[in-house]
Amino acid sequence: MTTFMKIRMRETQIIVPIQVFAFEELSQEDRELIDIAKAMTETSYSPYSHFQVGAALRLRDGQIFRGSNQENAAYPSGLCAERTAFFAASANAPEVPPVAIAIAAQTGGQFLEDLVAPCGNCRQALLEAEARFKQPIRVLLYGTKNVYVVPSIRDLLPLTFDGSALP
Repeated sequence: MTTFMKIRMRETQIIVPIQVFAFEELSQEDRELIDIAKAMTETSYSPYSHFQVGAALRLRDGQIFRGSNQENAAYPSGLCAERTAFFAASANAPEVPPVAIAIAAQTGGQFLEDLVAPCGNCRQALLEAEARFKQPIRVLLYGTKNVYVVPSIRDLLPLTFDGSALP
């Protein structure tokens, strides 16, 4: 005799709160952070992808750390702009929590019309900072059409893996 199990499937939704602004609608502080991220695209070393990314990370005490993507012919050896800025902040101001990061990208001398979002590795690294300091990091994603403002890295990586999963 065959026995059938009744499988109960549930569905859930993950909703990510994102605010969309024109650059001019942002606070002076947010515009400054984006302007620094845009400027940092000029320091990108991207001879292979020609995709220049800049980041600016503001700490709670007002310090701003800058980063740009740095490529290498052995691709895994490079580093993204977001982690460049974050690791510099962590090395130089290890006890000061980050509160916001702005990210901008250009290619062919033109900033992207639509936003550029952090890769999975950068999301994971910044998530570690949110967990460490027990506070969110606002994310400003620049595009020439709009700027997306996300309240937390966790919103960009909702099913997270962090230290709480380790013994």
